Amino acid sequence: MELTHLIETVGYLGLFGIVFAESGLLVGFFLPGDSLLFTAGILAAQGFFNFPVLLLVLFLAATTGDSVGYSFGHRVGRRLFTKKSFLFHHENLEKAEKFYESHGKITIVLARFIPIIRTFAPVVAGIGKMDYRTFLAYNLIGGALWTIGVTSLGYYLGNLIPDVERYIIPFIVLVVIGSFVPPIYHIFQDKTQREAIFAWVKKKFKRA
Repeated sequence: MELTHLIETVGYLGLFGIVFAESGLLVGFFLPGDSLLFTAGILAAQGFFNFPVLLLVLFLAATTGDSVGYSFGHRVGRRLFTKKSFLFHHENLEKAEKFYESHGKITIVLARFIPIIRTFAPVVAGIGKMDYRTFLAYNLIGGALWTIGVTSLGYYLGNLIPDVERYIIPFIVLVVIGSFVPPIYHIFQDKTQREAIFAWVKKKFKRA
């Protein structure tokens, strides 16, 4: 219920800031993106937010945030990751780079559904000098799928289930787990990736 109280307190402007920070500012990698969108959708179903306005605010926050992340990566990104620090940890950059290299441009869409990766993916796109028009196209698609999709799910369940706030924690857990389904599905569609994963699992079981 603390998240619900936070969202009610910060309103549209606060939601914009949180989603923007998680999407485009590296300091926002720890923020609760999926659960925030879902809970905001539930509150919209209860009349706390105007649903169309909420969707627009969240969509704009996510897409402009990613564009800022791209710009940051394009201009100064890699220089910051050469230094050891909690925030600019090189491992976070490596995780995003490996995911990006494996799945190409669609990473901008898939990364929306993976915590931490969604914060660093646009930075990596900027570092890699991905064409901005191409980046923007995937950014708009990913931003729409993530913000509208997750928020609408909360709104739908909020209208469907009486006293849905009583079950908000289990629902949030399911949403977070479910957010990994699209990227996992995409990974397993690739035969090379699939065989590599199975080989890794088999190797682990043999050691055990």
